[in-house]
Amino acid sequence: MENGGRPSLVQFILLGSSSVVTAILYTVYRQKARDAQELKGAKRIHLGEDLKSILSEAPGKCVPYAVIEGAVRAVKETLNSQFVDNCKGVIQRLTLQEHKMVWNRTTHLWNDYSKIIHQRTNTVPFDLVPHEDSVDVAVRVLKPLDAMDLGLDTVYEKFHPSVQSFTDVIGHYISGERPKGIQETEEMLKVGATLTGVGELVLDHNSVRLQPPKQGLQYYLSSQDFDSLLQRQESSARLWKVLMLVFGFATCAALFFILRKQYLQWQERLRLKQMEQEFREREAQLLGRAAPEDREGLKSTCVVCLSSAKSCAFLECGHVCCCTECYRALPEPKRCPICRREIARVVPLYNS
Repeated sequence: MENGGRPSLVQFILLGSSSVVTAILYTVYRQKARDAQELKGAKRIHLGEDLKSILSEAPGKCVPYAVIEGAVRAVKETLNSQFVDNCKGVIQRLTLQEHKMVWNRTTHLWNDYSKIIHQRTNTVPFDLVPHEDSVDVAVRVLKPLDAMDLGLDTVYEKFHPSVQSFTDVIGHYISGERPKGIQETEEMLKVGATLTGVGELVLDHNSVRLQPPKQGLQYYLSSQDFDSLLQRQESSARLWKVLMLVFGFATCAALFFILRKQYLQWQERLRLKQMEQEFREREAQLLGRAAPEDREGLKSTCVVCLSSAKSCAFLECGHVCCCTECYRALPEPKRCPICRREIARVVPLYNS
């Protein structure tokens, strides 16, 4: 790196990119770890007859972050599946997704590409109730679409391949896009499904509500049990932590590499400066010992052999310090004896 000892643009870009990625990963990890810790500290409440009494004794008749598990029951009407008979639910999501192959001009490969071209979600009010029919208590679930990990089951899925003529195939190769087909999917939260809800539990008059929590806490409605949900969140936090540590180590390694190279170059510059100083002192000593008539000849003497006259100039440094024979004897890559910069070309000197 012959740029005055400064780090190259590529090194700056690599170090900056690695630092930015590490910072992003650290932010995501902190968020995931905080979500997992908050989920771990949520209060588990059994969906039973004592639920209302627990909430009545709580401050403000509210548990800010509670875990409750129960079966899904529609309040009034239910949603019927458009494709499956006798399939009823309280949340229905219909999705049309386009699949195609796209030509990548950089890698010269066909890559899979998909995008949602239409999606519609229908909901009806529903409650979480105990699995035991003898217990008459229900928790109304509010804003279910705001929840993470919404436990929807895929009840119907069908892929409709594209029908293409020979002309269409030629046109697709020219345009760089080859349609594969349309995937039609229906997902539902079925009546009777077991659901784990994590959110704010509130007693309002004689009804109990589960709603999105305040203070930035995550709202969950999952088909998994609470232990599995917690384990998954902790595993996600550990994964982001590992990624953060890997990129953090890469950033530290890049920084160490740059600093080490700067230190070695600083040592080299210091050594060259000392050599130049020694050369000047030696030249001054020789000039001081020489007779007046010999001093002019010593000033034009080759710094390597101290016998022949200087006969070539080195570029790009510009030093005139060496004879042609000593220049040819310099080891490869040839460097200036004064400043140690690599010699790009040599200009011969002629005394007239």
